[in-house]
Amino acid sequence: MKEAIFMRLFVMFDLPTDTKRGRQYASKFRSHLLRNGFNMMQYSIYIRVCKGQDETDKYINRIKKALPPKGNVRILQITDKQYNRMEILVGEKKIEEKKLHIEQLVLF
Repeated sequence: MKEAIFMRLFVMFDLPTDTKRGRQYASKFRSHLLRNGFNMMQYSIYIRVCKGQDETDKYINRIKKALPPKGNVRILQITDKQYNRMEILVGEKKIEEKKLHIEQLVLF
């Protein structure tokens, strides 16, 4: 039986908010990410843990369907092992990041 590899899926975006319509699209996109289990890592950078490539692909497809008409949205996927090698140079992990790691161990 093949063991699933945990992935971290990052969504990074820069969306126009100079008009009322732009703010609505940006708010709707952020809400979509939150409803799909993403947590804000930094402003405009959201992250979620996925179990394996199939689940990662599922969330990538959901994001593609919810894209706003303008702006810049990027997705980066890395393994949990790569994520854990990240160094925090100033500051510390946010509560949400600490919670993500604990929840991952409990859920899976």
